[in-house]
Amino acid sequence: MHGWLGGAGVANGGPVERGYPHLETVRAAITALYKRLSYDTIHAFDTSVAPVDVAFCDTDDLYLGAQRVARELVRHYRLPDARLVVGFRRMEHAANIELTAGPEYFVELNDRFRTHRRDIGAALAHEIAHVYLHRVDLSFPGTRDNEILTDTATTYLGAGWLLLDAFREDGVSSQKLGYLTPEEFGYVLAKRSLVFGEDPSAWFTSPQAYEAYGRGLERARSDACRPPLTAAGWAGRRRYAHDRRHARDHPAPDAPYTFTPDSPGPLRVTFPCPTCHARVRVPVRGRIRARCGLCHTVLDCDT
Repeated sequence: MHGWLGGAGVANGGPVERGYPHLETVRAAITALYKRLSYDTIHAFDTSVAPVDVAFCDTDDLYLGAQRVARELVRHYRLPDARLVVGFRRMEHAANIELTAGPEYFVELNDRFRTHRRDIGAALAHEIAHVYLHRVDLSFPGTRDNEILTDTATTYLGAGWLLLDAFREDGVSSQKLGYLTPEEFGYVLAKRSLVFGEDPSAWFTSPQAYEAYGRGLERARSDACRPPLTAAGWAGRRRYAHDRRHARDHPAPDAPYTFTPDSPGPLRVTFPCPTCHARVRVPVRGRIRARCGLCHTVLDCDT
């Protein structure tokens, strides 16, 4: 059985983990998506799941409504030959899915979704992402990292705004679905938004989700403001110049870039692409434009 494990769902519990404790794994997951799916496949997901397509009101029949939402998400993930059978039972986690050869998959949702129906789309988005990743043969070792990969893929491929919107807190209770923190969901959603020019903030019904997206957007934008990118701030540029002068004798272990000599050629600098986080390597020779070979982003650099 594969699904949300080890605290990936928090319902009426707390405290909810905040911040960016899984950020490096999240970035590795974005890189892995580009490597496994290709630039063209990623860009085929340029439109997110529409709120109207996964809307679920209390007057809808529970099972028919869940099957309808599941079909919409199967269509979104481009899995036309996959059929989901959705059931409900008491369990610790939010949901589970049995991964088989298909085409029929059995999804179990926590009984609490019988009365919290607006979050059924979020639960199914994650579980159907498991099916998608299983079919493209992409996984990370270990349950924790694989769940982070699944949350990241769900969000980057246009269905994860539902997971972030399921985050709600008040004075006496809290709910969060997924393994990522709210800010990490906001970060991945913002990375997607910066690529596709899509603003998901209008879809949120949870004020806490809106706030987490705003914080994630700030963090995502900061990825494009680190040297040797020309958008780097004064302090970053000053440190970069210092590290470059001493590159051959004193490497900077905490910097987001590394210098390597290209004997007998010039010094080169390697740094993460701000879009997909693949490593980009260019010669150190002042102002240049580089193109990430993985996600095709054109980068203005001052090396």
